[in-house]
Amino acid sequence: MSKRGYAASKKLLTGLIGAPIAHSASPAMHERAAEALGLRCHYQLIEVAGADAAGLAMMLEGVRRLGFAGVNVTFPYKEAVVPLLDALAPGAAAMGAVNTVVVKDGRLTGHNTDTTGFARAVAPLLAPSGNAVAVIGAGGVGKAIAFALASLDVTDIRIFDSELARAATLVSLLAPRGGARVAASVEDALHGATGLVNGTPVGMLPNRDTPVAVTLLHDKLWVTDAVYSPLITPLLAAAQERGARIMTGRELAIYQAADAFELFTGLAPSTEIMGEAFDEVMAARSSTYRAASSRPGGMPGV
Repeated sequence: MSKRGYAASKKLLTGLIGAPIAHSASPAMHERAAEALGLRCHYQLIEVAGADAAGLAMMLEGVRRLGFAGVNVTFPYKEAVVPLLDALAPGAAAMGAVNTVVVKDGRLTGHNTDTTGFARAVAPLLAPSGNAVAVIGAGGVGKAIAFALASLDVTDIRIFDSELARAATLVSLLAPRGGARVAASVEDALHGATGLVNGTPVGMLPNRDTPVAVTLLHDKLWVTDAVYSPLITPLLAAAQERGARIMTGRELAIYQAADAFELFTGLAPSTEIMGEAFDEVMAARSSTYRAASSRPGGMPGV
């Protein structure tokens, strides 16, 4: 729909497909950004675990028919949706991963705003010259992160995945851009690295693990995590204790949401307003976490 069309209708239906997503700050960010632009937005969480291709196709058909402007896609479906769409933007096609699906004229087009969002977020951490970055995870998020780093002219990207074949596939996709290699281990990826990015869901509540041993972290490293629930993941807490610079998943969450919102509407949202909405969600969740942990029996599953 055109900008004029949204201004006239003042209604916007968007959403998120994935699992688990009850923790998502996306509804608050999108709905608040829309309100500031004079739109009324409903952002629907579509949480379905274990969907196969047929199940995903049914969800996407519902998105096509029910008046959605588009939907975001998150773990574990960023790669699985690719063959089910009508078209792909060049960036999404190059990496084979989608986090944003736009509906226009009955057609579903896949985009990847994780890439553009992460590029905006990580740029201040990069040195003017000589960046060697370890990327843990070569799934949908890891792909977006690696492509974002390549777009910022990082020429030494070490990719580790527990499935080495998946890391090798990502390296081959990055070959035209150069500078990426498969790391045989986390230790190999981090040897001499200046930066570390976790592109896996390890550390996302209720998981409290870290994808990197604490002994590999040090004060010459910057560390960032795509996970934002919790905001300070076990990896970031350990990195901070070892003197590393850290960046939470906050900036990635805000910037990818802003880029997706603009694709849905043709309107540029306020990242400041989206950031305020994100912070309110996280503050409320932190209060709930503290209250629950102080009760007999400890924390519930969150």
